[in-house]
Amino acid sequence: MTQLDARPLAGDGAGGSPDGTRGVRTKGLGGNSVGLMGSAVIGISTVAPVYCLTSTLGSTAGEVGLQMPAVFLAGFLPMLLVAFAYRELNRVMPDCGTSFTWTVKAFGPRVGWMCGWGLVIATIIVLSNLAGVATSFFWLLAGEITGSESIAALDGNKAVHIVTVLILIAAATAVSYRGMTATKGVQYALVGLQLLVLGVFIAMALSKAGEFETSLSFSMEWLNPFAVQSFAAFTAGLSLSIFMYWGWDACLTANEETTGSDRTPGRAALIAMVVLVGSYLATGVAAQMAVGSGDKGLGLANPDTSDNVFAALAGPVMGPGLGILLFVAVLASAAASLQTTFIPVARTVLAMSAYEALPPSYARVNPRFKTPGRATVVAGIATGVFYTVMTLVSEHVLIDTIYALGLMICFYYSITAFACAWYFRRELTRSARDLVFKGLFPVVGGLLLAAVFAKTLYDMWDPAYGSGSAVFGVGSVFVIGVGLLLLGVIIMLVMQRRSPAFFRGEILTRDTPSLVVKD
Repeated sequence: MTQLDARPLAGDGAGGSPDGTRGVRTKGLGGNSVGLMGSAVIGISTVAPVYCLTSTLGSTAGEVGLQMPAVFLAGFLPMLLVAFAYRELNRVMPDCGTSFTWTVKAFGPRVGWMCGWGLVIATIIVLSNLAGVATSFFWLLAGEITGSESIAALDGNKAVHIVTVLILIAAATAVSYRGMTATKGVQYALVGLQLLVLGVFIAMALSKAGEFETSLSFSMEWLNPFAVQSFAAFTAGLSLSIFMYWGWDACLTANEETTGSDRTPGRAALIAMVVLVGSYLATGVAAQMAVGSGDKGLGLANPDTSDNVFAALAGPVMGPGLGILLFVAVLASAAASLQTTFIPVARTVLAMSAYEALPPSYARVNPRFKTPGRATVVAGIATGVFYTVMTLVSEHVLIDTIYALGLMICFYYSITAFACAWYFRRELTRSARDLVFKGLFPVVGGLLLAAVFAKTLYDMWDPAYGSGSAVFGVGSVFVIGVGLLLLGVIIMLVMQRRSPAFFRGEILTRDTPSLVVKD
């Protein structure tokens, strides 16, 4: 069995290299806490398939119409190619900093720092949205159980909504703080529940096809991405589709806590991706056959229900009794992902601090739970503040931040993919396998995501992009996305003055020794 030597140096609170020299540093995390199945479950949970479907199924249908299943497949392709890049990099550098650590070693400290920032801010965005969806379904479920419309309507009370969100964030932070063992036990139950209920929904949606006015018969044309009405619509739908796969790399950020850290996380990520694409295709096809993708009635693109599709379809498709299960599944999906999504952000911040790219206090690991305690708590606070501010500023925060999230995802995934090809550039001619998995696949995946990033950046300037809201005539999605990237640049410049050694390339370089892997 291959395992990572995760022993911290004595007296080194931030961790140090295994041999006591400058190197890729251990962090003091609890090793061998998760196996292959547990790692795959964490990846699936972080993506939160039921949450993703209810919050983006309608928006994607609104952008690309009946070609929604085709766009799900198109979004899967670059993510799969990038997953191979992650797998290859993790084999030689099983470090919880993942994208940050790898891109620093490939492209230098500044590119690496911004890549790490992209991951961190994308995670904060999705954490806030997860908490918002979980809150909405909590009050909807409470209303269904009690039969009280007034209780269900509490979600519409902004003060009640925000307080509930903050309570959920605090609870998820507390569970994540207690470590991977607590995380794994909760996730098996929650992931199993949501996939089971999703399977029931798919079966019942197929059985209801033809019963509604908007029902449609299946057509192979639904799987043709070239049938989308415009390239702008395709890239908008693709950005949403890419968001729906985001989170599988949580398997990799938990690598220092996984058995067989150099191989198991990569395999778990590929398993998670296969489960996700199957779930999305089956749900998309079944939902379109049942209610269509139009903007009237139960149609998926109806603007009144498109940001929370399952809330509208639960009763009509599954009936009042089983419909409650769909509410439970969405709540479980959002709550489970809310908890596991702290894994990548906390461990990325931990790694950035361990390599002196962030203040050293964030490198502290709780001695009892072996978790990045301070980084986890700060991530929870940042999530609560971000959601509160955005909710008070914009009534359309959910949809606009999801569109902005797609930009962040394309940003740091594409850089990581290119980092793989560049890091292994001298090995690409050794064998056909190296050429394909270390060079060709990562480059193609990176180019696809970079193209989506560039086109999305251009399109989101228009206020009509996303929810249609604007700031001084500029689309709010553009303001959110670009503003957060510029904030990262400002913080990086501040850290450059405080931690000059990292930015001079004295801490982490291509030739820095990697973590010790023992057989």
